Order: sequence, then structure tokens, then C-alpha cells
Amino acid sequence: MRVAVVVMETSHHRDTEGRHHLERLAETLAAAGHEVSVFCAQWWGGNATQFEPDEVTYRGVTVEPTETSFCTRLPALLAKYRPDVVHAYPTPSSVLRAANAGAKLARAPVVVEWFGDHDEPVSDRAISVADHFVASSELVQTQLWEAGADSDLTTVIPESIDMDLVREVEPAEEVDVVYAHPLDDSANVESLFLGLAELRQQGWSATIIGDGPERETYEQEAADLRIDDRVTFAGACDREQRLAIYKGAHVFVQTAWREHFATELLWALACGCIAVVEYQAESSAHELVEHRDRDFRVTTPQEIADAIVESAGMDHRTVDESLAEYDHAAVVGQYAELYERLVDERGFF
Repeated sequence: MRVAVVVMETSHHRDTEGRHHLERLAETLAAAGHEVSVFCAQWWGGNATQFEPDEVTYRGVTVEPTETSFCTRLPALLAKYRPDVVHAYPTPSSVLRAANAGAKLARAPVVVEWFGDHDEPVSDRAISVADHFVASSELVQTQLWEAGADSDLTTVIPESIDMDLVREVEPAEEVDVVYAHPLDDSANVESLFLGLAELRQQGWSATIIGDGPERETYEQEAADLRIDDRVTFAGACDREQRLAIYKGAHVFVQTAWREHFATELLWALACGCIAVVEYQAESSAHELVEHRDRDFRVTTPQEIADAIVESAGMDHRTVDESLAEYDHAAVVGQYAELYERLVDERGFF
């Protein structure tokens, strides 16, 4: 299929997980054989209006992310491209409406990717133009319904992972506990540290993956709790480094206050980690472990400590093949099925 992805500001303009998610989706769609073009404000240097760093083509609608100019030019560019499907980021609302105008000219349905972390409201008028919405989790789907979307027009499709890469990476040095999240105001590493402090008299090691404005605060907290000699702050780490650490780890602890989709938890589960997930009202992480038998759902630091102790008696694994349902190919297949259904149902061609 020919897919037009519309996002005025890419992750090169605003570094948000939802934008990264949409760009990863564009890449996996292209890798699966679909023709994908991202219609966005130009983020690359030079005078070229198109940029092809890989299998995805980026088309510069405007040089700068100027809303009025972008909305004026977008419909005609989409009509000229003639996509089978227009897949759009939900904000700004005016851009979503312009994407719909272009989709009508191209006789294509509009799918809106609602990851949940967009930083401005979507107008009722913009919500009404979508033929379908994709939410990243059940938590986000509920938020989408509350925003006014028709429940019959929403589908949950999760983030995807590369199972071949999981299988290929060699495990790093063994560690008892690993945690991964940007070290920002939603990280809530203190819950993990308080749980580990309960086990101060026992032998354990922990690795914290991630960087951010709160890193020094958490390093100081580990020192104050007198566990800093057993806690390693590994920094941001690239994907292969993270997978190696996960495969060497026994337990992955998830405590962040906000997770629209718990991507790192998913990767860790695929690497065989036992998950200890602290329930948070604004986190979807518990959805990934609801029907699993090697994982723990907890609500307090003491329960985190108890779960870590109990998990010590479980076998160590480096790959969990049951997570293959989240592989890139499987998840992209869900998008392809949705596209085909929308095209068929609405008679677009």
C-alpha cells in the first residue's frame, strides 16, 4: 500500500515518544514492503524538498513548522501523491483537518495515531474527521473515548519489537535487577530504591538505564539510602546495549508514574526478564503482564522487595518466544489489515 504519514513536527522538532513511535511505524511499514512518505516540515539541511535517509521518504511541506502555510499546502500535495491511506498525528487540530481535506481529494481514509502524549488538545471538529483511531494501549484508548472518539472507530495496536535482534544479542554481565526509563519527573525510581533498601542485608545488584534532569537526584537518593555501592547508573544506552543488559538481568522493575505504552518493559520481557510492575493510575504497564505467570503486580516498595526475593527462585531466561506476537512483522500486519478493511469498507481505491 501507499501510505502518507502526516506529522507537521517530527521528533527532530519535538522530542516526544509519540512522534518517535509514528516514525518507527513508518520505518517498519516500509521494511514490510509498503511505500511510505512522511509529510512534515523540513528538518534536514539543504534546499531539497525530499529526503530519503532510508526506505522512508520525507517530504517537506514547508521549510519551517508554520501551521497556516503547512495547512494551505498539504491538501494538494496529498492529492498529488494519491495515497491509499493517510495516517496522521492528532495535533495540531488544523493540520489534522488539512490532512482530511487532502485525503478526500485522494479518496483515501484517514487513520489517526493516538499515542497519548500529544501536548495540546484536539478539537471536536478534528476528531470527527478521522475514519479510525489507533491507540497504543487500553489506557490510551479510554482517554481517546473521553476525548470524544466513537468507541467503534478505535483499535488498540501495541508498540512493536525486533525479535530477531533479541535473539541475536549476547547477554551482558549478570545483574539481579534492571530499571529503564528517562530520568525525568515521571521516573519514580524512588519506589525501586525504597524496595531495594529493604533488602540491604541481602546480596543483590541493580542497573539503572536512562538519563535526564533527575539523574543527580536519584544518584543522591541511592547514596542517602546507602545502596549506591550496588546500583550502577548506565546512562541512556543504545538498543543493543539495553538488550544485552536485559538478557543478563533476572528482574525488570517498572515503577514510572506515566507510561502510555511500556516499551522498555516489553523489550525486557522478550529478553526473558521477570517483571515486577508497580501499579500506577497513569501507566499502561500492567496491561503487558495481566495474563502472564512469571510476573508480579505490586503497589508498594515493600511488595517490590518481596517480589524480588520470590523471583530469585525462578529460572533465568534470555529469550521469551511468547512475545513474538509483538514482533515488527506481526504488529505491522495488524496495521495492514486495518488499512485494507478501511479501504474495502469505504470503497476507496
